[in-house]
Amino acid sequence: MASASKRDKEQSIIRNLDWFTLFIFVVLVAMGWMSVCGASYDFDQGTQLLDFSSRSGMQMVWILTSLVLGSIILCVDDRLVESLSYIIYIGFIVLLFVTPMLAHDIKGSLSWIKIGSFSLQPAEFAKFATALCVAKVISSFNFDLSRWRDLIISAILVVLPMGLIIMQKETGSALVYLAFFLMFYREGMIGSILFAGAAAVFYFVVGVRFADAPLWDIPQISMGEFLVLAGIHLFSAGMMWVYTSLRKPFLQVLLFGMSAYVLAVLYAKYLIPVNTCWVQWIVLAVMVGYLFYLSVREQLLSYALIALFAIGSTGFFYSVNYVLSDVLQPHQQTRIRVLLGLEDDPKGAGYNVIQAKIAIGSGGLHGKGFLNGTQTKLKYVPEQDTDFIFCTVGEEQGFVGSALVLAIFLVFILRLIHLAERQPLRFGRVYGYCVMSVFLFHVFINVGMVLGLTPVIGIPLPFFSYGGSSLWGFTILLFVFLRIDAARNRMRH
Repeated sequence: MASASKRDKEQSIIRNLDWFTLFIFVVLVAMGWMSVCGASYDFDQGTQLLDFSSRSGMQMVWILTSLVLGSIILCVDDRLVESLSYIIYIGFIVLLFVTPMLAHDIKGSLSWIKIGSFSLQPAEFAKFATALCVAKVISSFNFDLSRWRDLIISAILVVLPMGLIIMQKETGSALVYLAFFLMFYREGMIGSILFAGAAAVFYFVVGVRFADAPLWDIPQISMGEFLVLAGIHLFSAGMMWVYTSLRKPFLQVLLFGMSAYVLAVLYAKYLIPVNTCWVQWIVLAVMVGYLFYLSVREQLLSYALIALFAIGSTGFFYSVNYVLSDVLQPHQQTRIRVLLGLEDDPKGAGYNVIQAKIAIGSGGLHGKGFLNGTQTKLKYVPEQDTDFIFCTVGEEQGFVGSALVLAIFLVFILRLIHLAERQPLRFGRVYGYCVMSVFLFHVFINVGMVLGLTPVIGIPLPFFSYGGSSLWGFTILLFVFLRIDAARNRMRH
Protein backbone atom coordinates (compact mmCIF):
# COMPACT_ATOMS: atom_id res chain seq x y z
CA MET A 1 0.00 0.00 0.00
CA ALA A 2 2.82 2.40 0.86
CA SER A 3 4.53 1.83 -2.48
CA ALA A 4 1.22 2.29 -4.34
CA SER A 5 0.56 5.54 -2.49
CA LYS A 6 4.06 6.76 -3.31
CA ARG A 7 3.57 5.84 -6.96
CA ASP A 8 0.25 7.72 -7.07
CA LYS A 9 1.92 10.74 -5.56
CA GLU A 10 4.69 10.69 -8.17
CA GLN A 11 2.16 10.36 -10.96
CA SER A 12 0.18 13.28 -9.51
CA ILE A 13 3.28 15.49 -9.46
CA ILE A 14 4.14 14.56 -13.05
CA ARG A 15 0.56 15.15 -14.18
CA ASN A 16 0.14 18.51 -12.41
CA LEU A 17 3.64 19.88 -12.99
CA ASP A 18 3.65 22.98 -15.18
CA TRP A 19 5.68 21.62 -18.06
CA PHE A 20 5.47 24.84 -20.04
CA THR A 21 7.36 26.77 -17.33
CA LEU A 22 9.83 23.91 -17.05
CA PHE A 23 10.37 24.07 -20.82
CA ILE A 24 11.08 27.81 -20.62
CA PHE A 25 13.55 27.12 -17.82
CA VAL A 26 15.42 24.57 -19.96
CA VAL A 27 15.46 26.93 -22.96
CA LEU A 28 16.84 29.82 -20.91
CA VAL A 29 19.48 27.62 -19.30
CA ALA A 30 20.56 26.27 -22.71
CA MET A 31 20.76 29.76 -24.19
CA GLY A 32 22.64 30.89 -21.11
CA TRP A 33 25.22 28.13 -21.53
CA MET A 34 25.78 29.12 -25.16
CA SER A 35 26.30 32.71 -24.04
CA VAL A 36 28.84 31.65 -21.41
CA CYS A 37 30.63 29.64 -24.11
CA GLY A 38 30.74 32.70 -26.35
CA ALA A 39 31.95 34.98 -23.58
CA SER A 40 34.67 32.67 -22.24
CA TYR A 41 35.91 30.86 -25.35
CA ASP A 42 39.59 31.45 -26.12
CA PHE A 43 40.72 30.70 -29.67
CA ASP A 44 44.40 31.07 -28.80
CA GLN A 45 44.25 28.33 -26.19
CA GLY A 46 41.80 26.20 -28.15
CA THR A 47 39.40 25.93 -25.22
CA GLN A 48 37.12 22.89 -25.29
CA LEU A 49 33.53 23.78 -24.54
CA LEU A 50 33.07 20.83 -22.17
CA ASP A 51 36.51 21.03 -20.59
CA PHE A 52 35.87 21.25 -16.85
CA SER A 53 38.86 23.58 -16.47
CA SER A 54 37.02 26.15 -18.62
CA ARG A 55 34.10 28.29 -17.58
CA SER A 56 31.82 26.75 -20.19
CA GLY A 57 32.63 23.28 -18.85
CA MET A 58 32.06 24.34 -15.25
CA GLN A 59 28.80 26.02 -16.20
CA MET A 60 27.63 22.72 -17.64
CA VAL A 61 28.42 21.13 -14.28
CA TRP A 62 26.31 23.80 -12.54
CA ILE A 63 23.50 23.20 -15.02
CA LEU A 64 23.48 19.42 -14.51
CA THR A 65 23.62 19.77 -10.73
CA SER A 66 20.82 22.35 -10.83
CA LEU A 67 18.65 19.87 -12.74
CA VAL A 68 19.35 17.27 -10.07
CA LEU A 69 18.61 19.84 -7.38
CA GLY A 70 15.33 20.76 -9.06
CA SER A 71 14.33 17.10 -9.35
CA ILE A 72 14.98 16.59 -5.63
CA ILE A 73 12.85 19.62 -4.77
CA LEU A 74 9.96 18.23 -6.83
CA CYS A 75 10.10 15.05 -4.76
CA VAL A 76 9.84 16.90 -1.45
CA ASP A 77 6.39 17.37 0.05
CA ASP A 78 5.34 21.01 -0.37
CA ARG A 79 3.72 20.95 3.09
CA LEU A 80 7.10 20.11 4.61
CA VAL A 81 8.68 23.09 2.87
CA GLU A 82 5.94 25.38 4.16
CA SER A 83 6.22 24.05 7.71
CA LEU A 84 9.98 24.66 7.70
CA SER A 85 9.71 28.22 6.36
CA TYR A 86 10.62 29.94 9.63
CA ILE A 87 13.49 27.56 10.35
CA ILE A 88 14.94 28.00 6.85
CA TYR A 89 14.70 31.79 7.15
CA ILE A 90 16.34 31.91 10.58
CA GLY A 91 19.08 29.57 9.36
CA PHE A 92 19.94 31.85 6.45
CA ILE A 93 19.79 34.97 8.61
CA VAL A 94 22.40 33.40 10.89
CA LEU A 95 24.45 32.37 7.84
CA LEU A 96 24.31 35.88 6.39
CA PHE A 97 25.41 37.27 9.75
CA VAL A 98 28.50 35.05 10.00
CA THR A 99 29.41 35.20 6.30
CA PRO A 100 31.67 38.29 6.60
CA MET A 101 33.60 36.46 9.33
CA LEU A 102 34.13 33.38 7.15
CA ALA A 103 34.39 34.93 3.70
CA HIS A 104 37.48 35.73 1.70
CA ASP A 105 37.79 39.22 0.26
CA ILE A 106 36.93 38.97 -3.46
CA LYS A 107 37.12 42.35 -5.22
CA GLY A 108 36.13 44.10 -2.00
CA SER A 109 33.17 41.78 -1.33
CA LEU A 110 32.86 39.63 1.80
CA SER A 111 29.96 37.52 0.53
CA TRP A 112 31.65 34.34 -0.70
CA ILE A 113 32.30 31.30 1.49
CA LYS A 114 34.95 28.96 0.13
CA ILE A 115 34.07 25.26 0.25
CA GLY A 116 36.87 23.10 -1.09
CA SER A 117 37.70 24.13 -4.64
CA PHE A 118 34.67 26.35 -5.18
CA SER A 119 32.83 29.18 -3.44
CA LEU A 120 29.17 29.80 -2.64
CA GLN A 121 27.35 33.07 -2.06
CA PRO A 122 24.68 32.68 0.67
CA ALA A 123 22.96 35.91 -0.45
CA GLU A 124 21.76 34.13 -3.61
CA PHE A 125 20.00 31.44 -1.58
CA ALA A 126 18.60 33.79 1.05
CA LYS A 127 16.10 35.12 -1.49
CA PHE A 128 14.15 31.88 -1.53
CA ALA A 129 14.30 31.65 2.28
CA THR A 130 12.97 35.19 2.60
CA ALA A 131 10.20 34.47 0.07
CA LEU A 132 9.13 31.38 2.04
CA CYS A 133 9.07 33.19 5.37
CA VAL A 134 7.23 36.23 4.03
CA ALA A 135 4.68 33.96 2.32
CA LYS A 136 4.17 32.02 5.55
CA VAL A 137 3.66 35.19 7.61
CA ILE A 138 1.33 36.90 5.15
CA SER A 139 -0.77 33.75 4.72
CA SER A 140 -1.38 33.50 8.45
CA PHE A 141 -4.90 34.09 9.73
CA ASN A 142 -6.22 37.67 9.65
CA PHE A 143 -2.94 39.11 8.34
CA ASP A 144 -3.65 42.28 6.36
CA LEU A 145 -0.97 44.34 4.62
CA SER A 146 -3.27 47.35 4.55
CA ARG A 147 -2.67 47.61 8.30
CA TRP A 148 0.54 49.38 9.25
CA ARG A 149 1.47 46.88 11.95
CA ASP A 150 1.31 43.92 9.58
CA LEU A 151 3.10 45.83 6.82
CA ILE A 152 5.95 46.75 9.18
CA ILE A 153 6.34 43.12 10.26
CA SER A 154 6.58 42.00 6.63
CA ALA A 155 8.97 44.83 5.76
CA ILE A 156 11.29 43.88 8.64
CA LEU A 157 11.53 40.33 7.30
CA VAL A 158 12.73 41.78 3.98
CA VAL A 159 14.94 44.58 5.32
CA LEU A 160 16.82 42.32 7.76
CA PRO A 161 18.60 40.20 5.11
CA MET A 162 19.13 43.39 3.07
CA GLY A 163 21.05 44.96 5.93
CA LEU A 164 23.15 41.85 6.50
CA ILE A 165 24.02 41.65 2.80
CA ILE A 166 25.01 45.32 2.75
CA MET A 167 27.39 44.48 5.60
CA GLN A 168 29.01 42.05 3.15
CA LYS A 169 29.57 45.02 0.77
CA GLU A 170 27.11 43.59 -1.75
CA THR A 171 24.79 46.55 -2.29
CA GLY A 172 23.52 45.21 -5.62
CA SER A 173 22.41 41.89 -4.16
CA ALA A 174 20.75 43.73 -1.27
CA LEU A 175 18.73 45.98 -3.57
CA VAL A 176 17.12 42.91 -5.15
CA TYR A 177 15.05 42.52 -1.99
CA LEU A 178 13.19 45.73 -2.84
CA ALA A 179 11.38 43.60 -5.43
CA PHE A 180 9.34 42.06 -2.60
CA PHE A 181 7.41 45.32 -2.31
CA LEU A 182 5.77 44.54 -5.66
CA MET A 183 4.29 41.46 -3.99
CA PHE A 184 3.26 43.57 -0.99
CA TYR A 185 1.29 45.80 -3.34
CA ARG A 186 -0.47 42.79 -4.88
CA GLU A 187 -1.41 41.53 -1.43
CA GLY A 188 -2.98 44.73 -0.14
CA MET A 189 -0.28 47.31 0.58
CA ILE A 190 -1.61 50.79 -0.16
CA GLY A 191 -0.42 52.10 -3.51
CA SER A 192 0.80 55.37 -2.05
CA ILE A 193 3.86 53.60 -0.65
CA LEU A 194 4.93 52.44 -4.11
CA PHE A 195 4.13 55.91 -5.42
CA ALA A 196 6.32 57.45 -2.71
CA GLY A 197 9.17 55.18 -3.80
CA ALA A 198 8.75 56.21 -7.44
CA ALA A 199 8.60 59.87 -6.39
CA ALA A 200 11.85 59.46 -4.43
CA VAL A 201 13.55 58.16 -7.59
CA PHE A 202 12.23 61.20 -9.48
CA TYR A 203 13.53 63.59 -6.81
CA PHE A 204 16.94 61.93 -6.83
CA VAL A 205 17.41 61.73 -10.60
CA VAL A 206 16.03 65.16 -11.49
CA GLY A 207 17.55 66.89 -8.48
CA VAL A 208 21.04 65.54 -9.09
CA ARG A 209 20.96 65.65 -12.90
CA PHE A 210 19.82 69.28 -13.18
CA ALA A 211 21.22 70.69 -9.94
CA ASP A 212 23.64 73.03 -11.71
CA ALA A 213 21.47 73.77 -14.75
CA PRO A 214 19.75 77.20 -14.74
CA LEU A 215 16.02 77.43 -15.40
CA TRP A 216 15.19 79.51 -18.48
CA ASP A 217 18.71 81.00 -18.44
CA ILE A 218 18.11 82.51 -14.99
CA PRO A 219 21.33 81.71 -13.06
CA GLN A 220 19.69 82.24 -9.66
CA ILE A 221 17.21 79.40 -10.24
CA SER A 222 18.37 75.77 -10.21
CA MET A 223 16.32 73.78 -12.70
CA GLY A 224 16.67 70.65 -10.58
CA GLU A 225 15.47 72.33 -7.39
CA PHE A 226 12.61 74.11 -9.18
CA LEU A 227 11.36 70.94 -10.90
CA VAL A 228 11.54 68.81 -7.75
CA LEU A 229 9.70 71.37 -5.60
CA ALA A 230 7.07 71.76 -8.32
CA GLY A 231 6.85 67.96 -8.49
CA ILE A 232 6.24 67.74 -4.72
CA HIS A 233 3.42 70.23 -5.11
CA LEU A 234 1.85 68.37 -8.06
CA PHE A 235 2.23 64.96 -6.42
CA SER A 236 0.64 66.19 -3.20
CA ALA A 237 -2.25 67.75 -5.11
CA GLY A 238 -2.67 64.54 -7.09
CA MET A 239 -2.85 62.52 -3.89
CA MET A 240 -5.60 64.83 -2.66
CA TRP A 241 -7.57 63.97 -5.80
CA VAL A 242 -7.03 60.22 -5.41
CA TYR A 243 -7.28 59.72 -1.64
CA THR A 244 -9.90 62.29 -0.62
CA SER A 245 -13.46 62.92 -1.74
CA LEU A 246 -13.32 66.73 -1.68
CA ARG A 247 -12.35 68.17 -5.10
CA LYS A 248 -12.44 71.86 -4.22
CA PRO A 249 -9.30 71.77 -1.97
CA PHE A 250 -7.45 69.93 -4.75
CA LEU A 251 -8.19 72.71 -7.26
CA GLN A 252 -7.33 75.39 -4.72
CA VAL A 253 -3.94 73.87 -3.90
CA LEU A 254 -3.10 73.13 -7.54
CA LEU A 255 -4.09 76.49 -9.01
CA PHE A 256 -2.61 78.53 -6.16
CA GLY A 257 0.73 76.78 -6.39
CA MET A 258 1.08 76.73 -10.16
CA SER A 259 -0.01 80.37 -10.52
CA ALA A 260 2.53 81.45 -7.90
CA TYR A 261 5.32 79.49 -9.64
CA VAL A 262 4.57 80.96 -13.09
CA LEU A 263 4.35 84.53 -11.79
CA ALA A 264 7.58 84.12 -9.79
CA VAL A 265 9.50 82.78 -12.80
CA LEU A 266 8.21 85.59 -15.05
CA TYR A 267 9.16 88.13 -12.38
CA ALA A 268 12.68 86.70 -12.11
CA LYS A 269 13.07 86.57 -15.89
CA TYR A 270 11.88 90.05 -16.83
CA LEU A 271 12.13 92.21 -13.69
CA ILE A 272 14.55 91.28 -10.90
CA PRO A 273 16.55 88.00 -11.06
CA VAL A 274 15.76 86.34 -7.74
CA ASN A 275 15.65 82.77 -6.53
CA THR A 276 12.13 81.59 -7.35
CA CYS A 277 12.59 78.56 -5.10
CA TRP A 278 11.93 80.86 -2.14
CA VAL A 279 8.40 81.33 -3.47
CA GLN A 280 8.07 77.56 -3.83
CA TRP A 281 9.07 77.04 -0.19
CA ILE A 282 6.42 79.54 0.91
CA VAL A 283 3.79 77.89 -1.29
CA LEU A 284 4.68 74.43 0.06
CA ALA A 285 4.53 75.73 3.64
CA VAL A 286 1.09 77.26 3.01
CA MET A 287 -0.06 74.02 1.36
CA VAL A 288 1.13 71.89 4.28
CA GLY A 289 -0.58 74.18 6.78
CA TYR A 290 -3.79 74.10 4.73
CA LEU A 291 -3.70 70.30 4.59
CA PHE A 292 -3.35 70.04 8.38
CA TYR A 293 -6.22 72.50 8.74
CA LEU A 294 -8.41 70.38 6.43
CA SER A 295 -7.44 67.26 8.36
CA VAL A 296 -8.75 68.81 11.59
CA ARG A 297 -11.83 70.40 10.02
CA GLU A 298 -12.95 67.36 8.01
CA GLN A 299 -11.72 64.81 10.58
CA LEU A 300 -9.80 63.00 7.80
CA LEU A 301 -6.37 61.53 8.46
CA SER A 302 -5.66 61.44 4.70
CA TYR A 303 -4.98 65.18 4.57
CA ALA A 304 -2.44 64.95 7.39
CA LEU A 305 -0.71 62.03 5.69
CA ILE A 306 -0.46 63.98 2.43
CA ALA A 307 1.04 66.89 4.36
CA LEU A 308 3.58 64.52 5.89
CA PHE A 309 4.35 63.20 2.40
CA ALA A 310 5.13 66.76 1.25
CA ILE A 311 7.33 67.38 4.30
CA GLY A 312 9.11 64.04 3.89
CA SER A 313 9.62 64.62 0.16
CA THR A 314 11.21 68.02 0.81
CA GLY A 315 13.48 66.58 3.48
CA PHE A 316 14.47 63.68 1.23
CA PHE A 317 15.33 66.00 -1.65
CA TYR A 318 17.57 68.24 0.44
CA SER A 319 19.35 65.19 1.88
CA VAL A 320 20.21 63.81 -1.58
CA ASN A 321 23.47 65.72 -1.90
CA TYR A 322 24.60 64.56 1.54
CA VAL A 323 23.83 60.91 0.69
CA LEU A 324 25.53 61.16 -2.68
CA SER A 325 28.64 62.87 -1.31
CA ASP A 326 29.07 61.41 2.19
CA VAL A 327 27.19 58.10 2.37
CA LEU A 328 27.79 56.36 -0.95
CA GLN A 329 31.20 54.92 -1.75
CA PRO A 330 33.35 56.85 -4.28
CA HIS A 331 32.90 54.21 -6.98
CA GLN A 332 29.13 54.28 -6.42
CA GLN A 333 29.09 58.07 -6.69
CA THR A 334 31.02 57.88 -9.96
CA ARG A 335 28.69 55.25 -11.42
CA ILE A 336 25.64 57.39 -10.67
CA ARG A 337 27.24 60.54 -12.08
CA VAL A 338 28.30 58.72 -15.24
CA LEU A 339 24.82 57.24 -15.65
CA LEU A 340 23.21 60.67 -15.26
CA GLY A 341 25.64 62.21 -17.74
CA LEU A 342 27.35 64.40 -15.13
CA GLU A 343 30.76 62.83 -15.67
CA ASP A 344 32.56 61.27 -18.60
CA ASP A 345 34.75 58.43 -17.39
CA PRO A 346 35.39 56.19 -20.43
CA LYS A 347 38.40 54.52 -18.83
CA GLY A 348 36.89 54.11 -15.38
CA ALA A 349 33.30 53.67 -14.19
CA GLY A 350 31.88 54.14 -17.68
CA TYR A 351 34.23 51.69 -19.38
CA ASN A 352 32.11 48.55 -18.88
CA VAL A 353 28.94 50.14 -20.22
CA ILE A 354 30.70 51.75 -23.20
CA GLN A 355 32.31 48.47 -24.23
CA ALA A 356 29.04 46.59 -23.68
CA LYS A 357 27.22 49.04 -25.96
CA ILE A 358 29.93 48.66 -28.61
CA ALA A 359 29.64 44.87 -28.41
CA ILE A 360 25.85 44.95 -28.71
CA GLY A 361 25.92 47.52 -31.49
CA SER A 362 28.51 45.57 -33.47
CA GLY A 363 26.13 42.60 -33.59
CA GLY A 364 23.79 44.43 -35.92
CA LEU A 365 20.49 42.85 -36.86
CA HIS A 366 21.42 39.16 -37.00
CA GLY A 367 24.68 39.07 -35.01
CA LYS A 368 28.12 37.70 -35.84
CA GLY A 369 27.25 34.10 -35.03
CA PHE A 370 28.10 31.67 -32.24
CA LEU A 371 31.70 32.10 -31.01
CA ASN A 372 32.37 34.83 -33.60
CA GLY A 373 32.08 37.91 -31.41
CA THR A 374 35.25 40.01 -31.65
CA GLN A 375 34.58 42.29 -28.67
CA THR A 376 34.05 39.35 -26.36
CA LYS A 377 36.85 37.22 -27.80
CA LEU A 378 39.32 40.06 -27.34
CA LYS A 379 38.09 40.53 -23.74
CA TYR A 380 37.18 44.19 -24.15
CA VAL A 381 34.15 43.86 -21.86
CA PRO A 382 34.98 43.13 -18.19
CA GLU A 383 32.72 40.60 -16.44
CA GLN A 384 31.32 39.63 -19.85
CA ASP A 385 30.38 36.13 -18.73
CA THR A 386 28.76 37.21 -15.46
CA ASP A 387 27.11 40.60 -14.92
CA PHE A 388 27.53 41.74 -18.55
CA ILE A 389 26.59 38.46 -20.22
CA PHE A 390 23.80 40.15 -22.21
CA CYS A 391 26.37 41.98 -24.35
CA THR A 392 27.53 38.57 -25.62
CA VAL A 393 23.96 37.81 -26.67
CA GLY A 394 23.78 41.12 -28.51
CA GLU A 395 27.09 40.67 -30.31
CA GLU A 396 26.71 37.03 -31.36
CA GLN A 397 22.93 36.90 -31.91
CA GLY A 398 22.26 40.53 -32.86
CA PHE A 399 19.07 42.48 -32.37
CA VAL A 400 16.94 39.49 -33.34
CA GLY A 401 18.57 37.20 -30.77
CA SER A 402 18.49 39.84 -28.03
CA ALA A 403 14.82 40.55 -28.70
CA LEU A 404 14.10 36.80 -28.63
CA VAL A 405 15.80 36.42 -25.24
CA LEU A 406 13.82 39.35 -23.80
CA ALA A 407 10.61 37.95 -25.30
CA ILE A 408 11.23 34.58 -23.65
CA PHE A 409 11.86 36.30 -20.32
CA LEU A 410 8.62 38.24 -20.79
CA VAL A 411 6.69 35.02 -21.40
CA PHE A 412 8.40 33.51 -18.36
CA ILE A 413 7.38 36.44 -16.12
CA LEU A 414 3.79 36.39 -17.42
CA ARG A 415 3.62 32.64 -16.87
CA LEU A 416 4.75 33.05 -13.26
CA ILE A 417 1.99 35.61 -12.72
CA HIS A 418 -0.52 33.14 -14.18
CA LEU A 419 0.73 30.36 -11.89
CA ALA A 420 0.61 32.66 -8.86
CA GLU A 421 -2.95 33.74 -9.59
CA ARG A 422 -4.24 30.18 -9.88
CA GLN A 423 -3.02 29.15 -6.44
CA PRO A 424 -5.91 28.10 -4.16
CA LEU A 425 -4.04 29.14 -1.01
CA ARG A 426 -2.56 32.50 -0.16
CA PHE A 427 0.80 30.97 0.75
CA GLY A 428 1.31 29.72 -2.80
CA ARG A 429 0.15 32.98 -4.36
CA VAL A 430 2.40 35.13 -2.17
CA TYR A 431 5.43 32.91 -2.78
CA GLY A 432 4.69 32.91 -6.52
CA TYR A 433 4.62 36.70 -6.64
CA CYS A 434 7.86 36.81 -4.67
CA VAL A 435 9.47 34.58 -7.31
CA MET A 436 8.08 36.68 -10.16
CA SER A 437 9.22 39.94 -8.55
CA VAL A 438 12.79 38.71 -8.00
CA PHE A 439 13.14 37.49 -11.59
CA LEU A 440 11.61 40.69 -12.96
CA PHE A 441 14.00 42.86 -10.93
CA HIS A 442 17.05 40.88 -12.05
CA VAL A 443 16.15 40.98 -15.74
CA PHE A 444 15.14 44.65 -15.75
CA ILE A 445 18.18 45.92 -13.85
CA ASN A 446 20.77 43.63 -15.48
CA VAL A 447 19.72 44.39 -19.05
CA GLY A 448 19.26 48.05 -18.12
CA MET A 449 22.79 48.40 -16.75
CA VAL A 450 24.30 46.70 -19.83
CA LEU A 451 22.44 49.22 -22.02
CA GLY A 452 23.39 52.14 -19.77
CA LEU A 453 19.82 52.74 -18.59
CA THR A 454 20.26 51.77 -14.93
CA PRO A 455 23.21 52.01 -12.50
CA VAL A 456 25.79 49.24 -12.59
CA ILE A 457 25.04 47.38 -9.35
CA GLY A 458 26.45 43.96 -10.27
CA ILE A 459 23.56 41.50 -10.27
CA PRO A 460 23.39 38.43 -12.56
CA LEU A 461 21.02 37.76 -15.45
CA PRO A 462 18.93 34.71 -14.40
CA PHE A 463 20.08 31.41 -15.99
CA PHE A 464 22.60 33.27 -18.21
CA SER A 465 25.35 34.64 -15.97
CA TYR A 466 28.17 32.26 -15.11
CA GLY A 467 28.20 30.90 -11.57
CA GLY A 468 26.88 28.05 -9.48
CA SER A 469 25.46 30.17 -6.66
CA SER A 470 23.23 32.27 -8.88
CA LEU A 471 22.06 29.32 -10.99
CA TRP A 472 21.34 27.15 -7.96
CA GLY A 473 19.65 30.04 -6.18
CA PHE A 474 17.34 30.75 -9.12
CA THR A 475 16.66 27.03 -9.58
CA ILE A 476 15.64 26.57 -5.94
CA LEU A 477 13.50 29.70 -6.07
CA LEU A 478 11.65 28.47 -9.17
CA PHE A 479 11.35 24.76 -8.43
CA VAL A 480 9.94 25.31 -4.94
CA PHE A 481 7.18 27.28 -6.61
CA LEU A 482 6.67 24.59 -9.26
CA ARG A 483 6.35 22.03 -6.46
CA ILE A 484 3.77 24.18 -4.65
CA ASP A 485 1.86 24.65 -7.90
CA ALA A 486 1.88 20.91 -8.61
CA ALA A 487 -0.08 20.36 -5.38
CA ARG A 488 -2.78 22.92 -6.17
CA ASN A 489 -5.45 20.32 -7.07
CA ARG A 490 -4.98 18.49 -3.77
CA MET A 491 -5.45 21.77 -1.92
CA ARG A 492 -8.75 22.43 -3.66
CA HIS A 493 -10.11 19.17 -2.34
